[in-house]
Amino acid sequence: MAALSGVRWLTRALVSAGNLGAWRGLSASAAAHAASRSQAEDVRVEGSFPVTMLPGDGVGPELMHAVKEVFKAAAVPVEFQEHHLSEVQNMASEEKLEQVLSSMKENKVAIIGKIHTPMEYKGELASYDMRLRRKLDLFANVVHVKSLPGYMTRHNNLDLVIIREQTEGEYSSLEHESARGVIECLKIVTRAKSQRIAKFAFDYATKKGRGKVTAVHKANIMKLGDGLFLQCCEEVAELYPKIKFETMIIDNCCMQLVQNPYQFDVLVMPNLYGNIIDNLAAGLVGGAGVVPGESYSAEYAVFETGARHPFAQAVGRNIANPTAMLLSASNMLRHLNLEYHSSMIADAVKKVIKVGKIPSAVPSFLLHSLPFSWAI
Repeated sequence: MAALSGVRWLTRALVSAGNLGAWRGLSASAAAHAASRSQAEDVRVEGSFPVTMLPGDGVGPELMHAVKEVFKAAAVPVEFQEHHLSEVQNMASEEKLEQVLSSMKENKVAIIGKIHTPMEYKGELASYDMRLRRKLDLFANVVHVKSLPGYMTRHNNLDLVIIREQTEGEYSSLEHESARGVIECLKIVTRAKSQRIAKFAFDYATKKGRGKVTAVHKANIMKLGDGLFLQCCEEVAELYPKIKFETMIIDNCCMQLVQNPYQFDVLVMPNLYGNIIDNLAAGLVGGAGVVPGESYSAEYAVFETGARHPFAQAVGRNIANPTAMLLSASNMLRHLNLEYHSSMIADAVKKVIKVGKIPSAVPSFLLHSLPFSWAI
């Protein structure tokens, strides 16, 4: 696992990286880059791009510190408005939730760490994390799983995208005890939201020049629920004749991802399946610490790690890998049309990984329990 101290090495690497420009001349380079554009273009006055930041739980605050350290060194024109929302740190309330929502609605863009969801039932089924996503209607979660040269894994040169509907499905928070010892947990699937996520997946494939979309389901068992999701995907697919469309049952998809992940391009699926596949696919390229993610609504964009883990065991040990969060931050800058800074940070992170300069400190318990650590 790359230590967080590697962020300092990243800063030094950027200083000496000729293809990215020396840190000593970074301000001058940015100024020259800005001068070559109109006032409404890429680089603007520092602080002109307000972004909501939620550090989250576990190693989230440490990862956000890495982002802030790199952004400061790179003179990125972003001003973070930091809020804290946590159920496990006694920093969660309706008032705090409204403050976060107000900030995100105003800024339209946010970067967040994992907000840990305790398993204990305390009268409210929906976690603050889920409520946040629903209130902003962050229906589409996108995780781009791509191999990073320097991380040696079983499969290399992978490049696939997982798109997950994340406002309904198994995470609808509709549970009740119908009889003593009998719990009914409802899975909600609607035509409107199934069509919306399917269209998002095909639009994404079209925009990114990808050739195939695979709908992942369990319609052979859940004939009505997953059957509706699959039907909607098939209907939307007919509107995109240039994109190949396939379907695959979720259990087979898991096996195929492990055996031959190269067959996949864009995968679209309901909520729970996406959560599982995100983690499985992250393991193929190195772990939760190396895969960025993002969530979208019609108005808002939230950037986060692709596989969401608080990794509480690593808090304060300087071993959490900042790669996923830094790449997510780079994607956020691209969303803000800050292409110069986005490319500079992403290229620097990848160069540091490729040359293998960041020290490793993988806890033995993770090595013994996983084929790949949570974050190599």
